[in-house]
Amino acid sequence: MDATDEAAREGAPSDARAGTGGGAPHAGRPDGAPAPRERMPRWLPRAMVLALALLACFQLANWAFHQLIGLLVNILIAFFLALAVEPAVDRMAARGVRRGLATLLVFLGVIGFFAGFFVLLGSMLAGQIVTMVENFPQYLDSVIRWINESFQTNLSRVEIQDSLLRSDWLKKYVQNSATGVLDISTTVLGGLFRVLTVLLFSFYFAADGPRLRRALCSVLPPTRQTEVLRAWEIAVAKTGGYLYSRGLMALISGVAHYVLLEFLGVPYAPALACWVGVVSQFIPTIGTYLAGALPMLLAFTVNPWYALWVLCFVVVYQQFENYLLQPRITARTVDIHPAVAFGSVVAGTALLGAVGALIAIPATATLQAFLSVYVRRYEVTDDPRVQGRPRRRTIGPALAKFRRAWRG
Repeated sequence: MDATDEAAREGAPSDARAGTGGGAPHAGRPDGAPAPRERMPRWLPRAMVLALALLACFQLANWAFHQLIGLLVNILIAFFLALAVEPAVDRMAARGVRRGLATLLVFLGVIGFFAGFFVLLGSMLAGQIVTMVENFPQYLDSVIRWINESFQTNLSRVEIQDSLLRSDWLKKYVQNSATGVLDISTTVLGGLFRVLTVLLFSFYFAADGPRLRRALCSVLPPTRQTEVLRAWEIAVAKTGGYLYSRGLMALISGVAHYVLLEFLGVPYAPALACWVGVVSQFIPTIGTYLAGALPMLLAFTVNPWYALWVLCFVVVYQQFENYLLQPRITARTVDIHPAVAFGSVVAGTALLGAVGALIAIPATATLQAFLSVYVRRYEVTDDPRVQGRPRRRTIGPALAKFRRAWRG
């Protein structure tokens, strides 16, 4: 009995090892045949290859998108610019002018206006810079005199000039400026190429607008064609309204800054007011700072303290425009809520930077107007909380008894 148990204990591991190896008969099968091996499913290699292919395609698409994002943004700007000039092109085409020629004339008019404006402003600015350079020693003497009288110091212009010329900061600045000339030239050339790209695409979008719409509608069923054409029409109307609002705000800004500059006696006040109005409204994000720098520079030539007054006025007016004027005007011309307009500008800036801030409001207005067709609306209940009327307060029973007892 003991020998049998010992043999059983010694044979159990060997049987288990043999069973796993497949050489010994399987204990669970009556015929003693070896257990079949599990095979890999036939679909698993195909699934792995398909997954790897999809991952490679995703990586390739992601790389291509990041490489072409600049071109896509330029096409988006060109599309909205084409929507802005399309009403004028349609009017000229309705009078018998060929659409390509009408688009060319509209673009030449816009480019000629801005080119003439900047050339006139540049000639004026060049004369003022020469005057400012000639009178700079006098300005510096007046500032040093004020510092000496206010803080009881003994500064002199000659000592300040010598310390600046011998300073390491000036030497490093000159060296960095010399090495940065190539970078500045590259940036300028890249900006010019981008402007030409936007103008070329916008010209084709405006000139071939009907052909583009036909090509788009040819791949859609009739019901979808109607929706696409309605969305296109809404986009044209909202973009035109947005440009009208920008022009109105440019006019208001120009008048306000003209009054200030004329009051301070700054030369060329009308031209400077036009500069502030146009640049601050049609160059997003940094347009306000570019617009305010030039009036400050010319105000400095009259009186250094006038530049500080101009800076304070620019900052205060910008806050007034951002939080009060712009939301109300865009709400009337583009027909969106002021809070939605402000939020769309913030969101557009976060997504696409300056370009997003420029096209955020017309894009949001277009999307809102298009979706409003598919939103079903119901009659609102006559409730004071909805209609905005004050709620009537009910008097409790105890208070009513007290009033009756008091009156009795």
